[in-house]
Amino acid sequence: MSGFSSVTAAEEARPSGAVVAESAVDGIQFPAGFRWGAATASYQIEGAATAGGRGSSIWDTFSHTPGKVVGGDTGDIACDHYNRYAEDVAILKHLGVSAYRFSVAWPRIQPDGTGPVNAEGLAFYDRLVDELLGAGIEPMLTLYHWDLPQALEDKGGWPNRDTAYRFAEYATLVHERLGDRVDDWTTLNEPFCSAFLGYYAGIHAPGAQDARQSLAALHHLLLGHGLATQSMRAQARPGHRFSLVLNLATVRTDGDTDEHREAVRRVDGLQNRIFLDPVLRGEYPADIVADLAPVTDFDFVADGDLTTIATPLDLVGVNNYSCARVGPGGAEDAAGPFPGLRHATLLPPRGPLTLIGWEQDPDGLYELLVRLYRDYPQVPLMITENGAAFADTVSADGRVRDPDRRAYLDQHVRAVHRAIQDGVDLRGYLAWSLLDNFEWAEGYAMRFGLVHVDFETQRRTVKDSGHWYGDLARRNGL
Repeated sequence: MSGFSSVTAAEEARPSGAVVAESAVDGIQFPAGFRWGAATASYQIEGAATAGGRGSSIWDTFSHTPGKVVGGDTGDIACDHYNRYAEDVAILKHLGVSAYRFSVAWPRIQPDGTGPVNAEGLAFYDRLVDELLGAGIEPMLTLYHWDLPQALEDKGGWPNRDTAYRFAEYATLVHERLGDRVDDWTTLNEPFCSAFLGYYAGIHAPGAQDARQSLAALHHLLLGHGLATQSMRAQARPGHRFSLVLNLATVRTDGDTDEHREAVRRVDGLQNRIFLDPVLRGEYPADIVADLAPVTDFDFVADGDLTTIATPLDLVGVNNYSCARVGPGGAEDAAGPFPGLRHATLLPPRGPLTLIGWEQDPDGLYELLVRLYRDYPQVPLMITENGAAFADTVSADGRVRDPDRRAYLDQHVRAVHRAIQDGVDLRGYLAWSLLDNFEWAEGYAMRFGLVHVDFETQRRTVKDSGHWYGDLARRNGL
């Protein structure tokens, strides 16, 4: 098929450096029915930014603003998945995975974030879902992976309560159209990034830097999640599963003083608990609300909001790439992505690092899963993103040798298996990402894919790690 190289690795490339895939445990097997797949996001792969009546998103605006994205890159073309989706589904089938997590671009469905459906935009996802089902691959649909319609941002974006209601309307429209074929429905991907990176740190779209507004955005994102889940459940058919995807991390410190423990508590509260507690316990963590008193009094929380946010889920998706390292800090706001963080310092990661500079910590993933099972046992889990960026090139023989990525995946898959052995109810693992793609503020500089993409020719080449992962999926074990 044009543009797709299915080069099978003739040998298993040995991982190099400090990251080693060897393990004393061989022949591990996962539970029957465990789901293996890959994940992507609409703005990162689709391209076709103005095709089919698609409106503008905050990421269109942000990426076209000079200085916001490495290299001045945009998602205008990306992987051209909008036109090449059939080829990409064929690659998924070739790999042998059983599930594919993708996101819908809200501006394709409602160009201005409200009003009637854009039929041509929704028809694209009709075709994609049918292509997946025809290939024997389960579609896992995410409704929001950060591409808010610019028209809604112009009205206040996520800090504006009305955006939560607009999101629920949009979710209902998509569910109504595709619910006859799609069973797995995720509302939001990583509200941490949407709220904190987008409205506080300013390094993601829309690029705002306002601590109080970022916390209002967090609340309205979660409110939108709850409203959308309620609405979709009301029209769901048997077999539908509803979830939320959070990026969570183990928080590490070197000391055992009260100051070190205080730093861990504060960062864990803003990284993990401020999302988990309202969704799974119907309350914001009281200690973090107290910590944030200098920033906000949470007056954006209305009566009944937390009951809506805590609408029961069938699954929580866990995105994990690394851990967080912290130490004691002072009374001034700490640098970093956490609004209102004081008495804590964010410390540099420790090697070995991935190309993007993230620490490789498979034990941290294991500890996180065990902690979630212990503290929030009411809902099953799924790894919905896990992966690593490295510098990948296509060799003269047409092969992409990426032993470091294979080692990273091997170690993290083994950590997942260990958590399952210890009783964690974990239903599947999705690698990030299927394709090299537009990596947000990093542009095209960071390659996370199981499949190499030549962005000039759009030629796809399955990497050695992709072949390894496909074998893992088919065997349901190592």
